[in-house]
Amino acid sequence: MGPRPARTAGGRLVSPSRAALLETLQAQPEPTSLPALVAATGLHANTVREHLDGLRRSGLVARTPAPPSGRGRPGWLYAATPRSQEDPRPEYAGLAAALAAVIARTSPEPSEEARRAGADWGRRLAHDAGAAEGGDAGARRQVTGIFEDMGFAPEPDADDRELRLTRCPLLEAAHQQPDVVCAVHLGIAQGALETYGAPADGVELLPFVEPGACLLRLGTAS
Repeated sequence: MGPRPARTAGGRLVSPSRAALLETLQAQPEPTSLPALVAATGLHANTVREHLDGLRRSGLVARTPAPPSGRGRPGWLYAATPRSQEDPRPEYAGLAAALAAVIARTSPEPSEEARRAGADWGRRLAHDAGAAEGGDAGARRQVTGIFEDMGFAPEPDADDRELRLTRCPLLEAAHQQPDVVCAVHLGIAQGALETYGAPADGVELLPFVEPGACLLRLGTAS
């Protein structure tokens, strides 16, 4: 039951679709245009562009202007960076498990302390991700994007109220200390929603509730 481990590239967590796009770029002998990547992956251009932006933020992809060709603004060419080829060796996952064990052993309220820490983290992530547009629905979409960038490979429903988290960047730690690790992830969602001015009271995380996923609920329908 529950999600699979998150994929990594260059020491950074990436979703399966983002990792597949990165692998496509790594196989190219020269920088590649957006239309060529759309043709190679079969994804919508907006989806490819979104993934490329996320990979650029992580330092895994670089872009350069394409040579001018006729009228109009030149496009961009994309290439995987040397960093994307690095051996990730995510030793930090062991550190996270150790810290979760310490919190569980020493704190009188381990879940609440972990949730508060996660909320602080979520506020920082929301600030870095930029403003959300479109009211509460836009805030939920932005939170979905934050969990995508973190490597959870979320599968949202139609209005981003319920996300299936199909991968976990700290799977082993979550198995060992779910009250702590999963509370941090819950806090991230709450802190991010609060930063965007959206209600966070109805947020809940249901760990390992179905084969291949945890469920993150970002509020009930009004």
